[in-house]
Amino acid sequence: MKLNWAERWLVNSPVRLLAQHFIMRWVKKSGALRPGGRLLEVGCGRGAGARLILREFQPARLAVLDLDQEMVGKARANLRPELNGGVSLYVGDATHLPWRDGVLDGVFALGVLHHVPRWREALKEIARVLRPGGVYVVEEFYPPLYLNFLARRLFCHPEEDRFDSPDLHRALKAAGFSVQEVREVKKLGILAVAAKEG
Repeated sequence: MKLNWAERWLVNSPVRLLAQHFIMRWVKKSGALRPGGRLLEVGCGRGAGARLILREFQPARLAVLDLDQEMVGKARANLRPELNGGVSLYVGDATHLPWRDGVLDGVFALGVLHHVPRWREALKEIARVLRPGGVYVVEEFYPPLYLNFLARRLFCHPEEDRFDSPDLHRALKAAGFSVQEVREVKKLGILAVAAKEG
């Protein structure tokens, strides 16, 4: 689901960039990703997260994907110097990732899954493109945070088949993930590093 004007503003704000900075440092400290891998960011927005991924994890290849062509255009402008150095941009859907099975070392999806109507399919797709032992970095928000009275007036989110903490943990396991590191506030959201089993 594409973001409306209010959420575009929020996800491209300096506050969001600061939050992503802390997320990347936390993931790096976990030791789950080594330099030189093939990484994907789902929901790239204007490319600020991609810049942090490049700085913190030095991937051999980084693909960034967003459903919104306008956001991919902004990412292209912001990542122009990096486009010749192993960064690729795609317009695409998290439920149909344009990669073969088991080719990626890591997938970042920060605040994306709660926007996807068929979120379980997105989890299966992320698992499909990861190699065994590959890492899924997930940051997610639970319905009390984005389906409350105020948020419903400002933002646009799917309202059917939403997930809470137990739902997400069950779906991660069903998709073949084992949660390695986690920070969670059960009613609000989660930040986790999950490895693909097998």
